[in-house]
Amino acid sequence: MTAESPAATRPRNRKQLIVEAAGRVFSERGYHAASMEEIATTVGITAAALYRHFPNKYALFAECANVMVDRLVAAVDEVPPDAALADLLAAVTRVTVAHRAAGGLYRWEARYLDRDDRRVLRAKFAHVVARVTGVVRREHPLPDEHLRAAAALGAIASVTMHRTSIAPRRAEDLLLAAALRVAATSPAAAVGSARAVELPVLPVPRTRRAEILAAAVPLFERDGFATVTNGRIAEAAGLVPSTIYRHFPAKADILAAACLQAAGLLAQAVEQNLHGVAGPHDAVVALAATYVAYSFEHTALTSVADAEVAGLPAALQRPLAVAQREHIAVWEQQLRLARPDLDPRQARALVHAGFGVVVEAGRRLRWQDGPDHRAAVTALVVGALGLPARRSGAGPVRGGDHDGGARR
Repeated sequence: MTAESPAATRPRNRKQLIVEAAGRVFSERGYHAASMEEIATTVGITAAALYRHFPNKYALFAECANVMVDRLVAAVDEVPPDAALADLLAAVTRVTVAHRAAGGLYRWEARYLDRDDRRVLRAKFAHVVARVTGVVRREHPLPDEHLRAAAALGAIASVTMHRTSIAPRRAEDLLLAAALRVAATSPAAAVGSARAVELPVLPVPRTRRAEILAAAVPLFERDGFATVTNGRIAEAAGLVPSTIYRHFPAKADILAAACLQAAGLLAQAVEQNLHGVAGPHDAVVALAATYVAYSFEHTALTSVADAEVAGLPAALQRPLAVAQREHIAVWEQQLRLARPDLDPRQARALVHAGFGVVVEAGRRLRWQDGPDHRAAVTALVVGALGLPARRSGAGPVRGGDHDGGARR
């Protein structure tokens, strides 16, 4: 007797279990890398049983994306209109932390939805942002309330984009506090006081390999790695398709090379801008300003590194993971020196919250680069991190290894 035959053994919430499992698989592996067979195995059913609930992978994917955002909509709608911002953001934080394993799906993978489905999803998320914006405006009547609301939600959503092990309640408290600080930060006050940041220049493509990378990155960003063919890359680079294979064995190798390029450029930027900085407080501010400037300067490259690395084979992911750990370690060290109240896991989670602020604030600003936007987003990142007031004579930056890595 199989597990599929007796009706009594079939859980009544099987469809919900499928959606939960699929959300985790899609979020971790990406839409195109995930398979219906893998999802069925995760649930503990056959692929045939899975297809009885969803006719194809796209239908299941669309359901997963909507379920996640529907949870957020339900969470904010259950909070009374006159409730405090802390209550509203706490509701969002609880849902996000509870479903962190599947939450990355709607942040990066939703671009694979059809246009109409994407429009519906955006409308739902806009409802959440609008609700938060209204309360931010009421409690903190400062400029840029839309930007502050989006950035606060980005700090919360950051927990879906990393695997730092932290107890749910501790994560909720940490992210809620960060989001509230972001909402109360005035980006306009930072305009005109932007820290000077030196960024390495993206090398001019002078070799065939470099030309292929330069052509591939914009295509990966716009259309997604899985949908871009080597033929399209060759066409964009003005080459014949066979030339691609002389330099890259497979398309995944092009993506890995692009991500490593991003990691290398960010490492150089961190090294340059931490040089001569005195004290951990200033070091963290320098890291924030560098990361923001880099994200605005190299948006296509960083977006590809963020969104596509999960789809790489494990062997190609390994050097990228090492680079990322090195980059996070620099942040963690300096943040813990500036905030001794944080343990390593809290510090790492807060660093990722800062990255989440950059992603959502950058999107809100449509990645339109300029010193004012850089200064505003840097102020929001610093707000998320909760740095104490700067003390003079705080001591030099400790640690000689300032190598960075690719953001996620």
